[in-house]
Amino acid sequence: MGKIHEGQPAPDFELPDQSGSPVRLSSFRGQRVVLYFYPKANTPGCTTQACGVRDHETDYEAAGAVVLGVSPDPVKAVRKFYEKQALNFELLADEDHAVSEAYGVWVEKSMYGKTYWGAARTTFVIDEEGIVRKVIKKVKPATHDDEVLAVLRDLEPAA
Repeated sequence: MGKIHEGQPAPDFELPDQSGSPVRLSSFRGQRVVLYFYPKANTPGCTTQACGVRDHETDYEAAGAVVLGVSPDPVKAVRKFYEKQALNFELLADEDHAVSEAYGVWVEKSMYGKTYWGAARTTFVIDEEGIVRKVIKKVKPATHDDEVLAVLRDLEPAA
């Protein structure tokens, strides 16, 4: 795992959001982006993580950051999750997992003796120029926001 490293440009992509509208990463140039990959909508860990982002909206705004959540779910599942949790940031549907693969987070997993492929819970903090400044692997949903906001505070302001 880990195709994308700190200091590299973040690969551009376009994915549908919770309403099916296309969202392109490069359209956020000039802003910091917190790009987080999560395994599956409406599961306990993913709900904890998403609601944490929702509840820290003003902290992310103060840090000048936009948050984008990406999962391999179809748009319909992403929309249901977005609405059910009253989320206030974009969720993107990577149904064919091409973006997850490009970022190196599509990995083989194991649970209860069965192996399967899925998105590893990973967050990329991208600066205003589109450069990955921090990769946080094996994110813990309960502490995700504290960790990401600390990284954002430590980033040098754009020149």
